[in-house]
Amino acid sequence: MESEDEFDMQDAAAESADDDFYSGGDDAFDSDDADVADYEFIDNDSDDSDELISNRHQQNYTVLSETDIHQRQEDDIMRISTVLSIPKVSASILLRYYNWSVSKVHDEWFANEEKVRKAVGLLEKQVVQFPDGREMTCGICFETYPHDRLHAAACGHPFCYLCWQGYISTSINDGPGCLMLRCPDPSCNAAIGHDMINKLASDEDKDKYFRYFIRSYVEDNRKTKWCPAPGCDYAVDFVVGSGSYDVNCRCSYSFCWNCTEEAHRPVDCGTVAKWILKNSAESENMNWILANSKPCPKCKRPIEKNQGCMHITCTPPCKFEFCWLCLGAWSDHGERTGGFYACNRYETAKQEGVYDEAEKRREMAKNSLERYTHYYERWATNQSSRQKALADLQQMQTVHLEKLSDIQCQPESQLKFITEAWLQIVECRRVLKWTYSYGYYLPEYEHGKRQFFEYLQGEAESGLERLHQCAEKELQVYLSADGPSKDFNEFRTKLAGLTSVTRNYFENLVRALENGLADVDSHGACSRTGSSKSLGGGSSRGRGGRGKGSTSRSSGPSRNIDDSGHWSCEHCTYANVKSATICAMCQQRR
Repeated sequence: MESEDEFDMQDAAAESADDDFYSGGDDAFDSDDADVADYEFIDNDSDDSDELISNRHQQNYTVLSETDIHQRQEDDIMRISTVLSIPKVSASILLRYYNWSVSKVHDEWFANEEKVRKAVGLLEKQVVQFPDGREMTCGICFETYPHDRLHAAACGHPFCYLCWQGYISTSINDGPGCLMLRCPDPSCNAAIGHDMINKLASDEDKDKYFRYFIRSYVEDNRKTKWCPAPGCDYAVDFVVGSGSYDVNCRCSYSFCWNCTEEAHRPVDCGTVAKWILKNSAESENMNWILANSKPCPKCKRPIEKNQGCMHITCTPPCKFEFCWLCLGAWSDHGERTGGFYACNRYETAKQEGVYDEAEKRREMAKNSLERYTHYYERWATNQSSRQKALADLQQMQTVHLEKLSDIQCQPESQLKFITEAWLQIVECRRVLKWTYSYGYYLPEYEHGKRQFFEYLQGEAESGLERLHQCAEKELQVYLSADGPSKDFNEFRTKLAGLTSVTRNYFENLVRALENGLADVDSHGACSRTGSSKSLGGGSSRGRGGRGKGSTSRSSGPSRNIDDSGHWSCEHCTYANVKSATICAMCQQRR
């Protein structure tokens, strides 16, 4: 595949000159906090976009249907056939041998054509002459047939129709190895192309062969992969080394091209692999056993205590009776040890700090299990919320938008801000889900980074909840209205603003995590102002006195007031009128 068939990786769409307060661009507000690192925002708002997520960035990949794959195959075969002056059948054999790399075929062929022909099985002349007009013996069944009932590959070795059909059918049913089929003669290396398959194979075997042939174009090519979604027949042609691995297939499934797991920014593929393995491994079962059971002192089988009594009896055939607290024999428990139900050996040891190794392991396992459960529950909950948001998005697109259009007397093309909000919710739920696996593997000793991470995560989650509530609950008022609502345009402004603000939050959260939380210095310090600014969209590139209110954030009540008399909220960057003392978006005080 040639580079002209692929899209180059570029940055997101160029920022508009008329950025509003939500875009987080230079025009949002000025700042003199040049010492605080910030993350640049990208204004991606577009009312004319049909695919709001997949077209948000210029693609560095191409989604291919089966027709597209077949066309690319034909183009590559024709190119090789023309340049090397060989039949198309031979060109397809060459490309298949070199994993569909046109450049590799060119390099090898012009370096040593004879060596390539020998390796691939492309013969310049027949090994055996196939004479006309007389009978010959089949090399497999050793029956004698007229020459017109025998067939041979380029080598000329004759075999009857039934033997050819059986040989080809067996090879095809054995799997994709049939694409490298050679002459049945053990001493011959001649390749068998699809012309022989067309002539001799059954219709069923032909279908299987050409299915393998098309799939080989994807599976043998390092630049293409199948979409991993169940039942999806699309493939992805990727520009290797072009940046982000996130891919959005036409089937609506998003995945990482590098590891083929679901899209997982900002977490790297190695962390995802560890997290998935941990979720499915027996190690967590063992942690639960260690944390919630104790071994029988005699037979060592783990026992879970499911009643209040400390008198434990092991299951048959062991039947050993022991104390749950001290694991001593129950026969030793009496008045001299503090009473049958008042064994104090465990409490005494605990107060003195004397633990045996088994108790230490049990305590560590319990702490590890509690920590893992904390992160896993939140990971799974955001996954469930994302699935629900996807269902709500589908219902919105198929049912509610048409209904809302009729009620509000507005065309559906003017209601795309609702679809964009739901698409943003789905994307943010995915990002938020993977931040919990990031947090789980964040080293415990990185206290500064952990505090910074939890702050960024909390701010982003708070913004997402505001957006989700607005799109889910506040929209219901207009869906159940009897007629056009005069404040619907205000709702449009609010939802579009929240969508943009939330997008900025999460874009910067992703950048911060992918940069390894580089805003935290070597001493673990990171200012809260810098954190809020990096999420909220403030730019440190002040424009030098472009208004009387162009001062730092600590300059008093007039901070963040622009030329039009609006002030931007420090929490969500919403542009409020000058007279307001409470943000109309997030209800935070000025």
